[in-house]
Amino acid sequence: MNITFNRLSIALITLLVFFFAACSPDSEMQSDAYNSNGENDEFETRTLGSQYVEMELDRIAGPFEHPWSVAFLSDDRMLVTERPGRLVIVENGELTTVEGTPEVHASGQGGMMDVLPHPDYEENGWIYLTYSKSNGSDETATTLVRGRLDENNSFVDMEEIFVQNRYSSPGRHYGSRLVWHNDGTLLMSVGDRGADPPRAQATDDHAGTLLRLNDDGSVPDDNPFVNDPDVANEIYTYGHRNIQGLIVNQETDEIWSTEHGPRGGDELNYHQAGENYGWPVVTLGRDYGSEGPFPDAEARTMEGMVDPVYEFLPTHAPSGLALVTSDQFPAWEGNLLAGGLRSERIRRLVLYENEVIHDEELLLGEVGRIRDVRQGPDGNIYVVTDSDEGYLYRVSAAE
Repeated sequence: MNITFNRLSIALITLLVFFFAACSPDSEMQSDAYNSNGENDEFETRTLGSQYVEMELDRIAGPFEHPWSVAFLSDDRMLVTERPGRLVIVENGELTTVEGTPEVHASGQGGMMDVLPHPDYEENGWIYLTYSKSNGSDETATTLVRGRLDENNSFVDMEEIFVQNRYSSPGRHYGSRLVWHNDGTLLMSVGDRGADPPRAQATDDHAGTLLRLNDDGSVPDDNPFVNDPDVANEIYTYGHRNIQGLIVNQETDEIWSTEHGPRGGDELNYHQAGENYGWPVVTLGRDYGSEGPFPDAEARTMEGMVDPVYEFLPTHAPSGLALVTSDQFPAWEGNLLAGGLRSERIRRLVLYENEVIHDEELLLGEVGRIRDVRQGPDGNIYVVTDSDEGYLYRVSAAE
């Protein structure tokens, strides 16, 4: 169904999205008791239509407790993180909890978050995890570790290789997406941490940034601010609120992200080294309480700050981003698939010369809050849903 299907439908969706957003200080947040659209009911394989592709939707594993991310070790062996602090191996529908993972501070939006194998996983076995780490109080920091799986499916050889440089509260806006760049460096998002948005403009603070690291957590010599004493060396771009979708186009080296705005203002961004993306000085979103301008904002656009490529309307609450390169979906080649939490859908974005020229919604209300979207090594699309009983789904082309 096209996102521009009719004005009445858009008006209804907008009303519902803003109603839910008004009930919460952040469009990502929800009560653990919240379950939508019968996600926990018995699930049967569904055939769903779209503009160019007839899709088959299968539930392949679960339930999980607030799953956050999915990654692939092989065609039939996957990893899923659960926010309360677990890493789970999924193999032929069977779930095995990995022992020995780091202790997380699971509160609010914090806990165990992203998981990503090393590009040379078959040779070195490294698996990377992000999580919220406590300093012994309610203050936390986005943290990155790596380790390996042994023959008993335990997480061993664990190394803490990055901790953001300021612990803080409250427990939200951790960012925490990971992706490998073509040059072998690791990109990692860190949110603004919620309570003090201007931190995203403080260049000596990791909050509100996209970082670029070597695979051991050290700083690449060619990072854009590596010789600037006023900027943290790890920073690649800054001025971000909370990036939770992140991909690299392996053919073009382009870096794309989806980012939570406040009330509205959810963004698709194209990243260029060293640039300032404006938050909170510049935003398209509004204040939660008053619906007026965001208190720290000075403008909707400003010279010297990069505008988003696209604003998701109505509010999308983005999390998870995939680039379609699969032969399974030739009509979608080069498209972005952006998952949505409160919006409970995927937005398929068609790009031309770094502009969005078409937007279609998929899976609207079919599975609930979408936390992660990935293209698997088999060419199918995999979706993780955020709920106290969340699931892993596969989207394939219907035969």
